[in-house]
Amino acid sequence: MPATPTFPALDPSPSLEPNLDPSSLHCTAPAAAAPSPDAVVLSCEQIQGLLPHRYPFALVDRVVAYEPGRRAVAIKNVTLNEPQFQGHFPGRPLMPGVLIVEAMAQVGGLIVTQMPDLPKGLFVFAGIDGVRFRRPVVPGDQLRITCELLALKRKRFGKVKAEARVDGELVCSGELMFSLVD
Repeated sequence: MPATPTFPALDPSPSLEPNLDPSSLHCTAPAAAAPSPDAVVLSCEQIQGLLPHRYPFALVDRVVAYEPGRRAVAIKNVTLNEPQFQGHFPGRPLMPGVLIVEAMAQVGGLIVTQMPDLPKGLFVFAGIDGVRFRRPVVPGDQLRITCELLALKRKRFGKVKAEARVDGELVCSGELMFSLVD
């Protein structure tokens, strides 16, 4: 009779509170090894601690590079079981462009959430400039979204440059503006 495998005990009450010490948000690797391009810097649980979005509008699965106040790179896994594919389009599911832009905006929001001198509150879209869609995004694709903060004015208005890629190919790009709602 083969031996029964044993597994390490799980912590029965894991904390879902994100560890948001800025020094812990940078991916580091031993000097001899290069960091993985998809190493998790912020998990989905940590992202939920930073952004107000919840299902079905939580569109960032993990962050793989993060410089608070400057830049973020994140992953959105596109799956067939997402609700928008029931009607967009039956027999030929395509991710709606507005949801690609929303995913880019959420990554942009992560850039400012850890800036200590900004007031706390809800940042919302204020404008979208020059957004272009280059090719369809379909279930099974993995969006790699890169956002870079371009401007921040009066601690209430900001602009990010955003790009979304699938397998290195640009699928969407543009500039997104946001403002703090009182």
